[in-house]
Amino acid sequence: MSLLDRHIAFVEALRAAGLPVSLSEGLDAVHAIGTLGLEDREILRAAYAATLVKRQPHRPGFDHVFDLYFPALVGDPTRVEEPEGLETDPDGPPRPAGADGPLGDGPADLAEFRDSLATALAMGDPDALQALAREAVLRFGLIRGRGQGEQRWSSYNVMNRVSPGELVDRVLEGLLGQLDQDPALRRLVEAQVAAFEGMVDSEVRRRAAEVRGPEHVARYTVRKSIDQLDFTSARKADLEEMRREIGPLARRLATRLNRHKASRQRGPLDFRRTVRASVSSGGVPLETHHRPRRPSRSDLVVLCDVSGSVSNFANFTLMLVFALREQFNRVRAFTFVDEIHEVTDRFVTGADPMETMASLAASAQHATLWGRTNYGRAFTRFAELHPDAITPKTNLLVLGDARSNYSDLALPVYRQLVADSRHAWWLNPESPRHWATGDSAALDYGKIAPMIECRNLVQLGEFVHDLA
Repeated sequence: MSLLDRHIAFVEALRAAGLPVSLSEGLDAVHAIGTLGLEDREILRAAYAATLVKRQPHRPGFDHVFDLYFPALVGDPTRVEEPEGLETDPDGPPRPAGADGPLGDGPADLAEFRDSLATALAMGDPDALQALAREAVLRFGLIRGRGQGEQRWSSYNVMNRVSPGELVDRVLEGLLGQLDQDPALRRLVEAQVAAFEGMVDSEVRRRAAEVRGPEHVARYTVRKSIDQLDFTSARKADLEEMRREIGPLARRLATRLNRHKASRQRGPLDFRRTVRASVSSGGVPLETHHRPRRPSRSDLVVLCDVSGSVSNFANFTLMLVFALREQFNRVRAFTFVDEIHEVTDRFVTGADPMETMASLAASAQHATLWGRTNYGRAFTRFAELHPDAITPKTNLLVLGDARSNYSDLALPVYRQLVADSRHAWWLNPESPRHWATGDSAALDYGKIAPMIECRNLVQLGEFVHDLA
């Protein structure tokens, strides 16, 4: 593969991973590489990142794909160094990489390796951690039972054997002489452990790319950027990163909305004032005058399904909507499974997002009666208990997957709620190809009000921008 072919394949892999890379940006990268050269791999990485990466959440995915297409040179991964003075038979069989010895994986070898890892964690040496990550994969990451040409490597095997998280207390005791005396230092050591685990994952991907090619590994192992990751498939670590993205996303949307509103401040042309002002210039209207635009902000009512896998989606959407509540006259939020429960008081100015999320999770028990999602009953109870919530100035927003366990959908009630509101939308975290499967009533509800796909932060941001 030529350098040009590898560049094209690299850019295509970035696009497949969710990074928006245009043709002109790819050409900019080529010009940057031509200027900086190819001698230093980290300079090459920086040149590509400066020309192709637009946002910080895209950087982890970029680094993963870069390491696959431009891997570090680490030598022969199966070569085993023999200790000095040890005579070997050149005609004998080669030593396997997992045999006891300099690169063995026996109990004594594991204990020695953990000692070296604890020392590297205490020193905070990234080069030493990188070397140990490669050694750990070579020693403990090989999946047994495969031929020489069919080697497979597993980061789970490495973590299961090495257990770096169990070394934190040991490292702190070596540094401080006692435990739990410095929380900041504990967080620093835990960050070193997380960095080591990331290095192991990167080394496993590198070895997999050697066997199956970078295209295959990039397609199946590189996760999308956090703003394009589906709410329903997010892991615990992803949820923490998504929470950190909510604040900047809300600020960007608020700035954009305020700019758009400022551009619409001028009302219709005031012909009389314009003509009067033109008298001083001989009847030539040098300056136009406009009538002031009457301020009008609508209300927003949000109904959120908080059952099961859609609870993450509903919580993040609520957080973003309430971060933009200044764009509306009033915002009211209700959660439900089969019983309606108002949670407007959970969102107060200056509240901690983590505490708000925990409060929402605790309030979910009030939104369920029998524990099975029932949209029809929820809509009916909302209409009975809060008849004054929907007015001609109210925007209605429903959040959920529209899966109602084959129960009564109460379509007339929902149709009346939509008719009484100013606008109505339904955000669904499922792909449209699933809307007509199983107990999904998305198509039925979609005939009454627009059913909009909203699976990640990008789609959520686009919708809220159009909503406000």
